[in-house]
Amino acid sequence: MRSVRHLPSCALLLGWLLACGEPGPGEEARKAGSAAVGGAAGFSEPQLALLESLSLASLGPPPPDPSNGVSDLPAAAELGHRLFFDARLSRNGRIACASCHLPELLFTDGRTTSQGLAATSRNAPTLVGAAWSPWMFWDGRRDSLWAQALGPLETAAEMGTTRAAAVGLVARDPGYRAAYEQAFGELPAWLGSERLPASAGPFGDVNEQAAWHRLPERDRVTVDRVFSNLGKAIAAYERLLRPGPSRFDRWVAGLRDGSTGDLLDEEELRGVRLFMDAERTLCLRCHNGPLLTNHGFHRIGTAQGDLLPDFGRFLGIQAVLIDPFNCLGPFSDAPPESCDEIRFLDKAHVGDEMGKFKTPTLRGLPRTAPYMHDGRFETLSQVMDHYREAPARAGDSEITRLTLDDEEIRALVAFL
Repeated sequence: MRSVRHLPSCALLLGWLLACGEPGPGEEARKAGSAAVGGAAGFSEPQLALLESLSLASLGPPPPDPSNGVSDLPAAAELGHRLFFDARLSRNGRIACASCHLPELLFTDGRTTSQGLAATSRNAPTLVGAAWSPWMFWDGRRDSLWAQALGPLETAAEMGTTRAAAVGLVARDPGYRAAYEQAFGELPAWLGSERLPASAGPFGDVNEQAAWHRLPERDRVTVDRVFSNLGKAIAAYERLLRPGPSRFDRWVAGLRDGSTGDLLDEEELRGVRLFMDAERTLCLRCHNGPLLTNHGFHRIGTAQGDLLPDFGRFLGIQAVLIDPFNCLGPFSDAPPESCDEIRFLDKAHVGDEMGKFKTPTLRGLPRTAPYMHDGRFETLSQVMDHYREAPARAGDSEITRLTLDDEEIRALVAFL
C-alpha cells in the first residue's frame, strides 16, 4: 500500500490541479502540424459547433446537489479535505481515501484494481469532474458524491472501519470537532464519551454488529446523521476537483480566429476527425460533452472477468435503491421532488442492465491508466484493439466493431 504524503491546503491543491496541462508533442511534430492547423482548419460550421461542445469552455459549474446542504460551503470542503487524506479513518490506520485516489495520477491509483485492506475487483476511477455525474462507482450504486464517500469507509476490502469509529474519531479530536461544528452545528457531547462504542456498525464483525444493535435506536440515528455529514464534507471537497484545460481546449478556442498555431500535430488532427466521424468510429455516441462522457451505462463486452462475471449496473440499481444514504433517504437534505434520478429510475427492466458499466471521462487519459472497470487494458492501443475485436454475439456488447487500420488507430490514440 502506498503511503499518503502530506499535501497542500485545499486551495493550493485545487490551484495545482487546474494548472496541470497535458503533455504536448515534440518540437518536430509541432512544426509538422503547424501547416495543417490554422484558421478553422477546414471544419464546417456544424463541426466547429460540435468541437466547441467538447471543450471545457462549455462545461459550466457543477450542478447543485440538493441532497447535500453543505456541498458548496468552504468550511465543509476544508473538513472534507482533511478527512480525505486521513488514514486514521481506516481499520489499520494506514489507508485513506487518497490511497486509491492520488492527486498526481488525477485522483486514480495506477493499479489494475485497487488495493485496500484486501484486493478489490474494480479499478479506481478519477474523481476529477465526478461532481457532474448523477451516479457514482462503475455500477452506479450510489447517487451522490457524499453517499459514495461513505461506502469505502465501511467496506471490508477497502478502509474497513465502522461508522461509530469514524464518528468517534471526529468527536474526540478537538480540531475535527471544531471543524465539524463550523460546518454542521453542535456535535452531541456524548459522541465523544464511552457511551459511544469504540467500534460499532451494521457492517463490522460479529462483535461490532452486536455493539451497534445494543445502542438505542435514537443513538444509532444520531451516529448515522453525523456519519452522513462526514460524507457530505468529503463530497464538498471533491466538488473542487475540476479538470483544467488541455491542448485540445486551447486548440478549439483558437479555431475561429486562426490562433491555434501548432497546438495539434497532423496525426492528432487526423485523430480529431476520426473521433468526430459518426460513421467510422461512433465515439461520440457515448463520449460527448465537455467531460467526454454521457454519464450513462453501456455493455461493451467487458463483463466477463478472469474468474466470475461482473454484473455491473444490474446490481448497482438494486444497491442504490436500498441505500439509506440515497437522495430519498432520511439523511438527504433534498425534498423528494428534487431526487429525479432515483425517482424515475427504470426498475421494470433492471435485467437489461446486466454487464453494463459507466462511461468514463476521456479527460486526463495519460495519467489514468489502466483502463476499463477492471483495469484490464494497460494502453489505449489495447482499448482500441478491443473495439476492433468486440464480441459479435448478440447481447454481449452494444458496440459495433471498428474497421480502422493501424495508422488510423494510432491517430485516434494520439488525439486521445
